[in-house]
Amino acid sequence: MQTITLSNGVQMPAIGYGVYKISNGEMPRCLREALECGYRLIDTAQWYDNEEGVGKVVAECHVPRSELFITTKLQSGLRVADRIDESLRRLRVDYVDLLLIHWPMGNDAATWHSMESAYGCGKVRAIGLSNFYGDDLEKVLRQAEVMPHVIQQELHPFRQQNELVMRYRQMHIVPQAWSPLACGRQNIFSNPVLTRIGKAHHKTAAQVALRFLVQSGICPIPKSVHKERMTENIDIFDFLLSGEELAAIRALDLGHGLFGWYD
Repeated sequence: MQTITLSNGVQMPAIGYGVYKISNGEMPRCLREALECGYRLIDTAQWYDNEEGVGKVVAECHVPRSELFITTKLQSGLRVADRIDESLRRLRVDYVDLLLIHWPMGNDAATWHSMESAYGCGKVRAIGLSNFYGDDLEKVLRQAEVMPHVIQQELHPFRQQNELVMRYRQMHIVPQAWSPLACGRQNIFSNPVLTRIGKAHHKTAAQVALRFLVQSGICPIPKSVHKERMTENIDIFDFLLSGEELAAIRALDLGHGLFGWYD
């Protein structure tokens, strides 16, 4: 597994496994299969209501905790310290590798300072934001003592947000992509540009889309409950996209999101 070095030196896997909408009941099979495929970054959230399922697999699997990178996200800006402890209990770990504010909550600067405290005492190895744009993002950045290590948002070939991604790079913030395959929208799996490029590398359109993100310094977090798709999604480190291919994919950018948020 290739890794990305965060600004504090923490090594984060270059691709992760998302568990959105995977129930605690089906989590054991899905997450065990993901680990078998080679995933080491697990992305969950308090709002997903499946931290306990993740924790059960983490506690029972044969992968050492030091090799796992566990991300969770805060659902509320109230009682932040207690909520972090609750996540640690549900996940059955002493620390999480990355803690994000899931979305703007109105008291984000205070929430961020509480996360900074958790980071300072070792309960969290890195901190960041999810779904923050405009004034919501600027308010946190202005008052932060520890700058975000990661910002997670909608990123895929049809929603590239190049100006923001460039700014993140300048600030040494790693961009992370939820729904990196656009939830199958825009016919991404049969897109003629992605399909043509994929044929040249003996890869699928999905693999080309994920490779595009990784090669652009963005960490994608695809989700699947099918092992063959998990295997396909992680099998993107044995080819490189050319400059011409990257340019062709960049031309797919629609300039707006596909999910109705912040557009």
